[in-house]
Amino acid sequence: EKQMSSGKVAEGKGEDEVSMHKRAQKAEKKLMSSVGKAIQDFGMIKDGDRVLVGLSGGKDSLSLLHILLALKRKAPIKFDVAACTVDPQTPEYDPSTLKTYLQELNVAYFYESHGIIQQASCSLQKNSICSFCSRMKRGVLYSVCEREGFNVLALGQHLDDQAESFLMSAFHNGQLRTMKANYLAREHAVRIIRPLTYVREQVTREFAMAKKLPVINENCPGCFEAPQERARIKMVLAAQEQIFPDLYGK
Repeated sequence: EKQMSSGKVAEGKGEDEVSMHKRAQKAEKKLMSSVGKAIQDFGMIKDGDRVLVGLSGGKDSLSLLHILLALKRKAPIKFDVAACTVDPQTPEYDPSTLKTYLQELNVAYFYESHGIIQQASCSLQKNSICSFCSRMKRGVLYSVCEREGFNVLALGQHLDDQAESFLMSAFHNGQLRTMKANYLAREHAVRIIRPLTYVREQVTREFAMAKKLPVINENCPGCFEAPQERARIKMVLAAQEQIFPDLYGK
């Protein structure tokens, strides 16, 4: 009886592994399709491009890195993919564990540590630290692109981010605009691309869980993972999606 019991446990574990593998394959296929379409529609990646992924360690940027690496292996064109993490030096957010993970992936990796949070805390109000930190991180990423010869910077904002930014711009600035999917930052001679522009946040969440990606939660004291205003916008969109199920499909 004991042998039969352990056999059933072993069989159950095998089924769990098979189920997890199938979920990972399904999530990867869905993500690959949406990212591939965005890259094609917006002409994001060209033959010979050197692409640097801004890697925070969140589910979105990690998912983006994995999909770009997979596309690199399958694409008819040749392009390079590397990653860069900007550590703002706050104890609530420690992305240093990414070093080992990226080494295992055999991906060129740049880890930039800068005292951004301390600099912001000394001169800014708390509610403006988030935007300051974001600008400073972007500046570091531009510097790495210029220093290391990357002509494309890939960022991990997805379709939900695009919709939220659109509403925030409309409500706060009276302008109908959102983040661009592909544009040139002329002062740095670097193209900015957002390959997840057709991807729902739920898809990157499913992919990260299925692939067991080493996601790092951002708990910065100046910029929490879900800032209050963006959280309100999320609620507005969620309510509208209940009424209009194809809201994001349009």
